[in-house]
Amino acid sequence: MHEGPAPRKATSRPSGGALAFAALIGGNVALAFGPWFVRLTDVGPVAAGFWRIGLATPLLLGLASLTGGRPIASARGLGWVLAGSGLLFAGDLASWHVGIHQTKLANATLFGNAATFVFPLYGFLVARAWPTRMQGLALGLAAVGAALLMGRSYQLDPQNFVGDLLCLVAGILYAGYFILMARARASMAPLPALGLSSAATVLPLLFAAVLLGERIWPQHWGPLIGLAVCSQVIGQGLMIYALGRFSPLVIGLALLTQPVVAATVGWLAYGEALGTADFVGALLVAIALVLVRIAPERRAAISD
Repeated sequence: MHEGPAPRKATSRPSGGALAFAALIGGNVALAFGPWFVRLTDVGPVAAGFWRIGLATPLLLGLASLTGGRPIASARGLGWVLAGSGLLFAGDLASWHVGIHQTKLANATLFGNAATFVFPLYGFLVARAWPTRMQGLALGLAAVGAALLMGRSYQLDPQNFVGDLLCLVAGILYAGYFILMARARASMAPLPALGLSSAATVLPLLFAAVLLGERIWPQHWGPLIGLAVCSQVIGQGLMIYALGRFSPLVIGLALLTQPVVAATVGWLAYGEALGTADFVGALLVAIALVLVRIAPERRAAISD
């Protein structure tokens, strides 16, 4: 007698594997240095985003071709997804880079990664990738840790308000970028997906920088090259690689690595002091990452 398919259970371990998880954390650590590089550049903040993408895109597409990625051929039927992700990423970088100059590094990185909670929410409601109990505990700890990281450094300082708001808008756009890139990664390799999405980001950023009257041509290329290689090639490259291997919850929680690292950079480079709440928040984030790493994944529900 046919009884229908058995209900899906949580798998015994995360599907991504240790190497993919290391890539996820490594990508976030690399991305956390982005605000520092932006502050070091001698061009406008949106122009810095343009150079980040403009310098990295040829390298990404070249690497994709050399490794057999065939970017154009593999993107068949996904043009609107990649173009949309590029536009969202352009909006993310423009808002975030302007905000970086108007708030603390830790604040900029924390608000800029609002995708920490928006992207998992997409997974819960749209993809129906509901969390297990341990994943729910990890999410709760991460929320408390994020509140502690934000609370003491933010202090409702009006001097930081505009910068924080711009970074929050950037974080929401970043979540939209992840949603579209996750769709692209379902049928594309990481390098072609990132290279083509980056190509769609270049012109909107250049147009925005010109419209804002920013200085575009640099005198010192070092910070811009560091921004392009560290943030876009290494950081974003590792993130897009991991994006195809983990649930939105795991990706979202891993983003909280960035404000922890950025707070440390801000402390060392600019004397942006850290307090007890920051260290406790960082510890809670670390515990959440350990829990979500060892917690079994629950696959999305599938209708009959």
